[in-house]
Amino acid sequence: MMKQRLDQRQVQKLILAPALQQAIKLLPMTNLELIEVIDEELSENPMLELEGESIDRQAEAQEDNAPAESAKAESLESGSEEPAGSEDDTAFESYFQEYIDDGFRPAAQEKREIPTLESTLAERTTLSDHLDWQANLTFHDPVDKDIAERIIGNVNDDGYLTVTPQELAEALAVPVERVEAVRRTILAFDPTGVAALDLKECLLAQMDSLQIKDETARTIVTEYLPLLEKSDYVQLARLLGRPPAAVKYHIEVIKRLDPAPGRKYSQERPSYVVPDIIVTKEGDELKIGLNDEGLPRLRINAYYRQLLAKALKDNPDAYRYLKDKMKKALWFLRSLDQRDQTIYKVARSVVDRQKDFLEKGMDFIRPLTLMEIAQEIGVHESTVGRVVANKFIMTPRGVYSLKYFFHKALIGDAGEDVSSLRVKERIRKMVEAEDKSAPLSDMEIEAVLGRENFHIARRTVAKYRKQLNILPSHIRKRKYQMEGTP
Repeated sequence: MMKQRLDQRQVQKLILAPALQQAIKLLPMTNLELIEVIDEELSENPMLELEGESIDRQAEAQEDNAPAESAKAESLESGSEEPAGSEDDTAFESYFQEYIDDGFRPAAQEKREIPTLESTLAERTTLSDHLDWQANLTFHDPVDKDIAERIIGNVNDDGYLTVTPQELAEALAVPVERVEAVRRTILAFDPTGVAALDLKECLLAQMDSLQIKDETARTIVTEYLPLLEKSDYVQLARLLGRPPAAVKYHIEVIKRLDPAPGRKYSQERPSYVVPDIIVTKEGDELKIGLNDEGLPRLRINAYYRQLLAKALKDNPDAYRYLKDKMKKALWFLRSLDQRDQTIYKVARSVVDRQKDFLEKGMDFIRPLTLMEIAQEIGVHESTVGRVVANKFIMTPRGVYSLKYFFHKALIGDAGEDVSSLRVKERIRKMVEAEDKSAPLSDMEIEAVLGRENFHIARRTVAKYRKQLNILPSHIRKRKYQMEGTP
């Protein structure tokens, strides 16, 4: 039997105020993302405007306002004539007075001319568009056109067909031989080798197109691609019954082919890094500045502030609406200011700790954690994590992701903390300087690091080597043997 009852419970909950949520949301944003948020806030809140923006009705309002109305506006700010119950509003405005006067003012920025439409880049041709254009010029039968369209629609970014001809034949209710004939024609399109089923077919199609008559190279592609992928040139030469010098020539022929012909039409655009923090050296001191170039400069709209003053007694609904917008605008300006201050504090702390690295190089980089920075500047670790995300810093030594400076520590013989980045750099230098005919194994690298007071396990050496994109020693040796063969 169900019964209704009323009881009282006391529970603890973490509730984030909207203003706090907004401040947290702004922290991990890049400048480009922040510009979008500012533009959205400008379109929604009439209390905000761009600094330097001219509003005709504001000028008219200033000319038409009677002295009494001006006095009313002044009394609103001073709190001398507000009705009962408005002390909170006065205190709120008093707390944010600096933002009312100045607004959000990033560093001064020079005005840049907007590039003309003609100077912008046109949209790049996609692989499917390029293939469709060729198919329309090649196939005239409606059935062949449908087959070609279906094949092109199932070609991935690398240029390979992701379904089998049998599946296409069943889907289109046509003989598989006809699908295969259309696919063979597309193989000869530009880029050559597109719509291939595997790497072997792709490379052979390119050799046919280039009229390469090298039978040994064809044999390597047809039968020994796995050995080529593993750089096992000694075994490859043995199976072919050829001296290493001859095998090297045929491998060079294969290397000139394109294993991913569709990539030249990839829509991936280069990612340009805009530093959020700029570090400059002046004398012996490292100066830190925030890159506010391109960020709009905001202020409170004086016209709507006057409307707020007029609505104080005449229109309570309008007053409440405008007051709410005023509070949101001020909180937004304060959140922007807090974001700048927090980013500056984190950057200042990171630069102070990594000063030796910025001045002397990789051998002086120090291990660093989010917790250390959080404790130093008096914020939560998650706040530092949000600041570090997607941020880049330009230093006299180059541009780095802010995350680059945060990595774990290894313990040296003297008990000092050693950066893992320093160990990786040492491994890279060791491999560059090694005897190519007898490259260092992971165990040998571990022994050398141990003698240099970097005690790490062999599996850690292997992990760091993979992160540096360094091949294992046996593959490096094979590549050297083949490349060094006269």
